[in-house]
Amino acid sequence: MNHTAPATDTDRPRTLLLRGGRVYSPADPFATAMVVEGGRIAWVGSDGAADSFADGVDEVVHLEDAFVTPAFTDAHVHSTATGLALTGLDLGAAGTLAEALEHVRAHASARPTDRVLLGTGWDATVWPEQRHPTRAELDAATGGRPLYLTRVDVHSALVSTALLDLVPGITGLDGYASDAPLTGDAHHAARATAHGSLTAVQRGEAQRAALDHAASLGIGAVHECGGPDISSEDDFTGLLHLAGTRSGPRVVGYWAGHVTSAKDAALIRDLGAVGAAGDLFADGSLGSHTAHLHAPYADAPHSTGTAHLDAADVAAHVAACTEAGLQAGFHAIGDAALTAVTEGVRRAAEQVGTERVRAARHRVEHAEMLGEEAVAAFAAHALTASVQPAFDAAWGGERGMYARRLGADRARTLNPYAALLRAGVPLALGSDSPVTPLDPWGTVRAAAFHRTHGHRISARAAFTA
Repeated sequence: MNHTAPATDTDRPRTLLLRGGRVYSPADPFATAMVVEGGRIAWVGSDGAADSFADGVDEVVHLEDAFVTPAFTDAHVHSTATGLALTGLDLGAAGTLAEALEHVRAHASARPTDRVLLGTGWDATVWPEQRHPTRAELDAATGGRPLYLTRVDVHSALVSTALLDLVPGITGLDGYASDAPLTGDAHHAARATAHGSLTAVQRGEAQRAALDHAASLGIGAVHECGGPDISSEDDFTGLLHLAGTRSGPRVVGYWAGHVTSAKDAALIRDLGAVGAAGDLFADGSLGSHTAHLHAPYADAPHSTGTAHLDAADVAAHVAACTEAGLQAGFHAIGDAALTAVTEGVRRAAEQVGTERVRAARHRVEHAEMLGEEAVAAFAAHALTASVQPAFDAAWGGERGMYARRLGADRARTLNPYAALLRAGVPLALGSDSPVTPLDPWGTVRAAAFHRTHGHRISARAAFTA
């Protein structure tokens, strides 16, 4: 690209003409030029018509056939955790258990003053050893220091003995096992202690790193999914304040507090959140065997996962949020969890009125194991499906983690984006970063090339979502 920049008059809004490219515009699908005035799009059209603007603008950018699009929105992000992964210990690239342990050793050596070592991204299903590190191996790798290390899906975590010693009573909590990943209440307690070790300066550095990285990828807005089981209120409000005082992506905050009254709704608004949604957990994740299923896991036939909310809980939350004018939402992955959510929304609609529920545009995060009845329920109540196509790219396919957890037949039903769009269900695409990386074009690609052909959507539909 090349630029022409005439002298400017500082008393008027600066104008910019971009020409000679391909400009994405529903209003003019053949547009090749656009004018921006004072930071706002003032005109979109052809290069021929752009000649009339050329002498009156402050700067001309010759696009040389580059593609100009609106900025992306990532509909599900955990900003602090994303920043920590970008600047710290991320085991996503570790190809073996031994390599992962070496990364832990190197990180511990490089961060001698950290009160708790924090890391993420391990996935034993892709390692040849097919097992996670033992607590003794983690103790040796860290030199006996506290370590909190989340699985790639962040629904379970490995911890060192020194970290356990910082959490009184953790061995008596649900989800604790002597030498297995922590889940449930035990995991939440360990996470609170680990994240509580961060200083305000460390949190701010991580959040800035995440937002700057998002901006570098063309992301103009992120939906921050916080909540009492995800992050602290200080972390959430600090991020909203940071985003409001600097240039960069807009942050739309969702706080996953359970709302059953007007007082609860007021607390959500006081935090600066636009909704009581995001990761209000109806269940967990498939990778951690905690997504709630109707039938047992193929590779854990003793288990159907974990239910955190039932239909009555969902109904109370949706009804209270609808009455308060708040967007409600839930994290639901397994088919049993999605049944609880859709049944709960149906009950809330009977209580407060279907049209009021539809108007509130309540949302469901992930929504992976959707059958025909659940898709129809989403459409009937105007629920938005906040989905992450990179999940399918990472874990789908005949030999992927989904197939190992569920069996190939059930795995093929996951993430039915085409069926959702045919039913008129709005899709909101995101990454769940740091679970999968911030990557808007990769997200579009993953939706258009879903591993199950029948679930694919067009690149244009994915881009629009």
